[in-house]
Amino acid sequence: MEKAAASAADEVFLDLEDACAPLEKPNARAKVIEALRAHDWQGKTRVVRINQVTSQWAFDDLRDIVVQAGDTLDCIMVPKVRNAGDIAFVDRALLQLEQVHGFEPGSIGIEAQIEDAEGLMRAEEIAFSSTRLETLTYGPADFSASLQLPSLTVGNTYNYPGDIFHYVLFKLAVAARAAGIQVIDGPYLLIRDVEGFREAASRAAALGYDGKWVLHPGQIDPANEVFTPSQADFDKAVRILEAYKHATEVERKGAVMMGDEMIDEASRKMAQQFYSRGVAAGLAPSPAELEEPAAAS
Repeated sequence: MEKAAASAADEVFLDLEDACAPLEKPNARAKVIEALRAHDWQGKTRVVRINQVTSQWAFDDLRDIVVQAGDTLDCIMVPKVRNAGDIAFVDRALLQLEQVHGFEPGSIGIEAQIEDAEGLMRAEEIAFSSTRLETLTYGPADFSASLQLPSLTVGNTYNYPGDIFHYVLFKLAVAARAAGIQVIDGPYLLIRDVEGFREAASRAAALGYDGKWVLHPGQIDPANEVFTPSQADFDKAVRILEAYKHATEVERKGAVMMGDEMIDEASRKMAQQFYSRGVAAGLAPSPAELEEPAAAS
C-alpha cells in the first residue's frame, strides 16, 4: 500500500475482497484505515473495494471504513455487481453514514465492477442506478468463470479467432458513456508480460476506455502511455478546434476544409475529447502550434 501511494498511478484501490483471505477480512479493515490515514496519496483518487453486497462482510466494510476514514475516501468500489439493487444498497448505506458522521451527503462516490453474465446483461440499468456512480469497471477473471470459458488465466486467450472480450468491453463502454461516467478495463494477470499488457490496454483504449487496472509497478508506464493521446494527435485536435472556431465565428460556416479533410461539428466533438484527455495528462500544444493559427478553407 505504501508503494502504491508513491507510484505514478492515477487511482489506488485498497482491497478488502479477493486480495484478503476470508479469515483475515475483519483484520484487513484496520490495515486499510491506517493506510488511508498514514500515507501521502499525492492527489490520487483513493478507493476501497468492499466485499460483495450479499456477503457477510459488506455492511461492516462500509461502516468501519466510512466511520473511521470517510474524510480520506473518494469512492467505494463494489465488486460483482449484478443489478441496480446492489448499487442502491451501497448508496443508501453511504447516505446514512454521511448524515450521521457529518460528511457531505453524496460526497463519497461509487465504482461498480461488472464480473458475471447477469451483471453484463444489466449493465445499462447499473450504469444509471445512482448519481454517485462514477465508473463501470470490467472484472475479466470472474467473468471468465461465469461464462465457463476454457481458460485458466487472464491474459492472452488462445483458440479463438479474435478478441474474445470485445463484446463485453464494447457493451460496458456504451452503457458508461450513455450514463456519462467513466469506463475502466480490468487487470492483466501476466504481470511480466509487458507487451501483452500493452496490447490488451491498446484494445481497451481503441474502444474509448479511460484506463486499465495495473497489478504491478511495471504496468503503470505502459498504461499511462497507451491512454495518453500522442503529441501528434493532441496537436491535430488543437488545429481542428481552432479551425472550426474560426470557421463558425468568423466565416460563419458550419463545415470547412482543413487540408484534405472536411471538419464540422462532429469533428469538433471528436477533437474536444482528445484535447481534454491530453490536458488531463499534462500535454500542451507544440511550439509550432502556438506560433501559427490553423488554416481552414
